[in-house]
Amino acid sequence: MMPLLLLPDWVEPVAEYMFRVGLPATLRTAGISLVTSTLIGVTLGTLLTIRFLPTRALIRLYIEVWRGLPIIVTLFLIYFGAPAINQLLEFSPLTAGIITLTLWGSAQIAEATRGAVQSIPREQHEAASALGFGWLDRHVYVILPQALRRLLPPLVSLLVGIILNTTLIQAIGGTELLESAEQSVQRLSSPVPPDFEPGEIRAFEIYGGVMVAFFLIAFPLTRLAAYLERRLV
Repeated sequence: MMPLLLLPDWVEPVAEYMFRVGLPATLRTAGISLVTSTLIGVTLGTLLTIRFLPTRALIRLYIEVWRGLPIIVTLFLIYFGAPAINQLLEFSPLTAGIITLTLWGSAQIAEATRGAVQSIPREQHEAASALGFGWLDRHVYVILPQALRRLLPPLVSLLVGIILNTTLIQAIGGTELLESAEQSVQRLSSPVPPDFEPGEIRAFEIYGGVMVAFFLIAFPLTRLAAYLERRLV
C-alpha cells in the first residue's frame, strides 16, 4: 500500500477542504430535508385517506406538482423566483436546497404513506373504534405505528435520493460536496495556483473522489433499504 507521505502535495488540502466544508453541508442538507419531508409527508399522506374531496384534491395537487416538476426547476423557482414575489422569500443556496428537497421528498412520502395506511386491514380501524378511539387517536396509536414500519424502506431509499440530489444545489452556488470539488479543480487549474505547477488539472482524480464518496454513502443505504423491505414489508 502506498504510504500517505507519497501522495501528491495537492491531495491533502483538496481532501481537507472537501470533507471539512463540502461533505458536512451535503449531509446536513440531506438530514434536515429528510426530517422535514417525513413530518410533512406522513401528515399529508394520512390526511389523504380521509374521504373529504376538497382536502384530498388539495393534497393530490401538492403531490402531483412537486413530484412532477424536475427538481432543478423547483430549485430555481425557490431561489430565483420567490424573491421576485417578496424579498422576505430570499434564501441562501443551502436553505433553498432544503426547501426544494423537502417539497420533493414530502410528495414522495405522502404517496407512500397513503399506500401504507390503506394497506392496514380494515379490522384494525374497526377494533380501534370499538375501543373508543376517535379518528386522530386511532391513527396516532394504532394505524400509523403499523404503517410507519412499512414506510421504513421507502424512507431509507428517499434518503439516498435526497443525498444524491443535493448536488443540484451547485447550480445556484451552494457549497456542497460537488461544488467543493469543482472549486478545487478550478483552483488547481488556475494560471498561478499557490504551491503547485501552473495549469495543473486534476479533474479526473477529484471528481473520481466525489464519485467514491457518494458511492460509500449511498451503497450501504440501498442495501439497508433492501434488507428492511425483505424483513418488514
